[in-house]
Amino acid sequence: MIPDYKNESLSFEQRARDLVSRMTLEEKVSQMLHNAPAVERLGIPAYNWWNESLHGVARAGVSTMLPQPIGIAAAFDEELLHHAADMISTEARAKHHEFLRQGDRGGYKGLNFFAPNINIFRDPRWGRGHETYGEDPFLTGRLGTAYIRGMQGNDDRYLKTAACAKHYAVHSGPEEDRHKFESVVSQKDLRETYLPAFRDCVKEGRVASVMGAYNMVNGQPCCGSQLLLEQILREEWKFDGFVVSDCGAVNDFHLYHGVTKTPVESAAMAVKNGCDLECGKMYGNILIAFQDGLISEQAIDTAVFRLMMTRMKLGMFDDSGSVPYAGIPYEVNDSREHREFALEVSKKSLVLLKNKNGMLPLNKDRLKNIAVIGPNADSRTALMGNYFGTASEYVTVLDGIREAVGSGTRVYYAEGCHLYRDRMRGTPGDTLSEAVSAAQRADAVILCLGLDSSIEGEAGDASNEYASGDKPHLDFPGLQQELLEKIVKTGVPVVLVILSGSALAVTWADAHVDAIVQGWYPGAQGGRAIASLLFGEYSPGARLPVSFYVTAGELPDFTDYAMKNRTYRYMEKEALYPFGFGLSYTTFEYSSFHLSRAELAAGQDLECSVKVKNTGSRSGDEVVQLYIKDVVASVTVPRWQLCGFKKVYLQPGEQQEVCFKVTARQMALIAEDGSCLLEPGRFELYAGGSQPDGRSFALTGSKCLKAVFEVFGTVQVVEY
Repeated sequence: MIPDYKNESLSFEQRARDLVSRMTLEEKVSQMLHNAPAVERLGIPAYNWWNESLHGVARAGVSTMLPQPIGIAAAFDEELLHHAADMISTEARAKHHEFLRQGDRGGYKGLNFFAPNINIFRDPRWGRGHETYGEDPFLTGRLGTAYIRGMQGNDDRYLKTAACAKHYAVHSGPEEDRHKFESVVSQKDLRETYLPAFRDCVKEGRVASVMGAYNMVNGQPCCGSQLLLEQILREEWKFDGFVVSDCGAVNDFHLYHGVTKTPVESAAMAVKNGCDLECGKMYGNILIAFQDGLISEQAIDTAVFRLMMTRMKLGMFDDSGSVPYAGIPYEVNDSREHREFALEVSKKSLVLLKNKNGMLPLNKDRLKNIAVIGPNADSRTALMGNYFGTASEYVTVLDGIREAVGSGTRVYYAEGCHLYRDRMRGTPGDTLSEAVSAAQRADAVILCLGLDSSIEGEAGDASNEYASGDKPHLDFPGLQQELLEKIVKTGVPVVLVILSGSALAVTWADAHVDAIVQGWYPGAQGGRAIASLLFGEYSPGARLPVSFYVTAGELPDFTDYAMKNRTYRYMEKEALYPFGFGLSYTTFEYSSFHLSRAELAAGQDLECSVKVKNTGSRSGDEVVQLYIKDVVASVTVPRWQLCGFKKVYLQPGEQQEVCFKVTARQMALIAEDGSCLLEPGRFELYAGGSQPDGRSFALTGSKCLKAVFEVFGTVQVVEY
């Protein structure tokens, strides 16, 4: 007779409880480490929980490489991200089962993944911001949920893979101090900005796991926070998955935060407050903590039960014929279809920021000489971002342009300068003159500047000579600004292509360059996508998921987590390029903004619709955006905030009606004490292709449509 935990006719809950009941204390504790050993007598195989998949299966050999998440976010397209995550999880399954066939159970080869990163990109100086979906809680929540659903699949019983929402919570730099930093945040900002995306991923996305952050929040370390892990995550949001620490975070309790004195106390604190799995080595102390009376066996059982439940949902204890995803063939990994899709995602991620006098698209048939210049022009690193896999093909911007133009066009190439140092190999500025010479011989210059993950990223990965991954300023580093000015001075038409994971202060470029493209870290096919945009094979339709500030000087202190004067929702000065902004090669017109009612009782939802028409001569994507403003709120609220978006593709002359639902929850505000209240009063809705701010109107020439509605009744407390 087979034991209950192997009986596929029973529920996973019954089976997991039976399995845990058969394990010794030592065996249970061993399964709480990220590199869990096999328990051979029970048929539990070894399993390494550490795995990455931000924009493709990472660190496990060849896979399809998509743009970095900040670029995918620029598409403002939930369906696209769902499709992307479904592709990633398909390759993950294909690779995992092939690894098993080869007897390989090493790191980065499992079925759970430490993604998505849904932290709010509150400050453009944060080095890891390009891992996120931008600065807006609503956009981040929608995209995070789409990613999770694509990763976890739609089977009623089994998970395709197990996603992980990270880093919970209030985490966005500084990288250099992340192990000892305390994020001090008001209850209002906590509930209004830093938690909503996590709430959406838990309650709507049904994410399988949540990763705690390194930092403390208001006196409690995130991976041992009774408030975050027990009260909010488990009790309020009814999260039933497992919590994992960020890698090495439990060490920080005693080494840096000072909330415990020993590794034993740290391990006990984390487990007692709901951290089930440790990425690190501190949980090797749990047995001592148990012997010292610091932790109960019941707390250990609860954690191991959650971990075994996840492994069972992934099909690890069942016959492969029972698991619908176990038969995905290895051949789908890095397939032509997947690489073609990656190219489409790259195209949809590129934001056209400026296009004076219609300089773009370039007519390649009329260009006899093109100069491709800059430290990112032929850089693979600038394609990749971080947490990447290995692509079977990398197409840099230089590669893409060479491929796109005919044999009759001469392509000059010059690095111009180092990415961030003052020289390439010799004396300061040693390659500037060569770049000028190349520009002088060209009909047009494609100037590729920006950053890459060697200086913008995670502490320990990015170069410590550049602020441990964070940006000390928003200017182009090194001699890039000097290179830019020298090339513009030649008088040759310049297209500036910025490859970076974050907003830079490109005020001088905006004033002196005719065309600017924000390319992010566009993935292995990025060069083809950029060339395709430059030469007009498609019309760009992406929008900024972050604000581009005029200077870093207008930003609050980097360590200040208050939202005052941060992001489009609270910024006090005009942006250079606003959140939600992006240009196209065609034009769109909005009309007939209609509300289902102008008056409604508190607690009721509202439906609205708007018509959008392609009034230009080319087909293209348009991101229809809906913003809500609480006009008479009793507390400080955002200027307005995104409450709906939809990507539509329209042929010239084609019109489409786009419908939205504004929920009562979206009309609610967060009071100073963190409570969620729906107040009666006047609200404004704005529909259009951008924010309803003056700068967006100046850049696009198109105003958002406005509608007003009233909410009647008494103040109601709304579920958060």
